[in-house]
Amino acid sequence: MNRSARPGADAGMLAQRVLAGDRAALGRAITLVESRHPADRERAQELLTLLLPHSGRADRVGVSGVPGAGKSTLIDALGARLVEAGHRVAVLAVDPSSSVSGGSILGDKTRMGRLAASERAFIRPSPSGGSLGGVARRTRESMLVCEAAGYDVVLVETVGVGQSEVVVSQMVDFFLVLALAGAGDQLQGIKRGILELADLVAINKADGGNREPAERARREFEAALALLPPARAGWRAPVLVCSALTGEGLDEIWQAVARQRAVLEASGERERIRREQRVSWMWSRIEEGLLGALRADPAVGRRLPDLERGVRDGRIAPTQAARLVLERFLESKRDSRD
Repeated sequence: MNRSARPGADAGMLAQRVLAGDRAALGRAITLVESRHPADRERAQELLTLLLPHSGRADRVGVSGVPGAGKSTLIDALGARLVEAGHRVAVLAVDPSSSVSGGSILGDKTRMGRLAASERAFIRPSPSGGSLGGVARRTRESMLVCEAAGYDVVLVETVGVGQSEVVVSQMVDFFLVLALAGAGDQLQGIKRGILELADLVAINKADGGNREPAERARREFEAALALLPPARAGWRAPVLVCSALTGEGLDEIWQAVARQRAVLEASGERERIRREQRVSWMWSRIEEGLLGALRADPAVGRRLPDLERGVRDGRIAPTQAARLVLERFLESKRDSRD
């Protein structure tokens, strides 16, 4: 009997191994939930249903910033400290996808040598697959699987482009923004939107001759944040300087995570945010499912080539083509019911 014919049995066995802390099983579980193959979808859903009651207890931290801000290096240094302090750390490093192979191209795992060597850490580079904002299609599901496997800290590193900040902020508890002094990503480069999402801004690489410029950048960001509403009710984002190279500021970063957690838990805001995130997750899957169904519809498929050519040639407005596609899809659904 093939694997898709016995989804419950296979998923149950895999879930047991994930819950037992089997790292190889954890990797296979994430591969399963990331799979686009129709035969894997039922098994993945069964697996997630089994693991869901064992998730939700980790600190979920998003790490974003422009390319070159040192996200991977900081995650490696911070994660190593957390491991030494007794935590189990999972890193979901979302790479941009190769236009040729569709696979990850940054190789973040090779840049996190200390964490990669630790038995108490798990690093998963995943290709974004061209999804919105450089976030993998199944980052939320991967977080859930890591939590069920016993990892109490989940760090999500983004590509740091486009809408990734918004997407990640909607799935984590704490959103850390890394910036550099004098590298074109100070107030004029980092958009107001990302500052409105930040739970902490850290000026990285504040070592050697860059220390004084980093302090100036810290003061500028503090002044800017003072003019913006806080990202979370009851919490105003601090700004600090840090260096993944020397370790300065890393303890302060995690202390800020702990303080924010205590503040939001005391007010009930943390649980309210997580409830809203679960609803957002549901709608993202609904939208994905509807788009998949539309693309797979034979009636739509027959119209799409002509409509795409018309839009490409300027003969049909994109808005009109979209309306015609949706109308044909709805008609097809009505016809199938009749």
